[in-house]
Amino acid sequence: MDANLRLEHECADAWPALIDRPLGEWRMRASDGFTGRANSTLAAGDPGMPVEDALDEAVRFAVDHGITPSAQVVMGTETEEEIEKVDWVVNIEHAAGAEVSVLTGRLDGLTWPPVSGVSVDPTPSAQWWQLAAGTAEPTRAQRQVLGTGRSIGFGSAWRDGQVVAVVRGALVGDLLHIASLSVMPEYRRQGIAAGLLGSLAEWAVERGATRCAAQVAVHNTPALQLWSVLGCAEHHRYRYWKPAPRESFSGL
Repeated sequence: MDANLRLEHECADAWPALIDRPLGEWRMRASDGFTGRANSTLAAGDPGMPVEDALDEAVRFAVDHGITPSAQVVMGTETEEEIEKVDWVVNIEHAAGAEVSVLTGRLDGLTWPPVSGVSVDPTPSAQWWQLAAGTAEPTRAQRQVLGTGRSIGFGSAWRDGQVVAVVRGALVGDLLHIASLSVMPEYRRQGIAAGLLGSLAEWAVERGATRCAAQVAVHNTPALQLWSVLGCAEHHRYRYWKPAPRESFSGL
């Protein structure tokens, strides 16, 4: 398995779905519809059968778990070429964006500005949930995907007695997977996000991490600019695919 596919599996480990069923080296995931990654088949590696048959298995799995059939596929791979040959298309209507950039960097080579009023905690507060998930009472899928993992840090930045920015970090080996970065609109462009990420990076380095990764939709220009300024670069991209809609014909 090449470096791109290995990194995808590490990111999947850091983003644990409610159900994660192996299909050879593929992973069929379902989480009550919460996030595209946790509700798609990660088509990374050898599924142990022809790709078309594996996609049929992915569709059955999705239907059985009440989610829309979807495949997360690294761009430029043989798997993507095979999927293009069957009756699947890029899901340009994907809610979070059909195409995603996976950004990486060495933690000792990134530039993090100092910031005060931040913490990285082992459990998320109600205010953390509110900003990260839009609710202080998360669903079971939100608790599973965001709240579980081998080693997780929940970063919060405080201003005026309230949490104004949050981030989630999950350790997988020496990788820090960074996600759920959110800043209240009135506190953006003040360096809070970068400072919060710096505190999360320090937390991770203390626990043996040497590198980081983040998955960002290519249309999210502000986030891509932030990661570039901090010193991260694109490692690869992936896209979400779905079964092509079937044409219907009316009889005469």
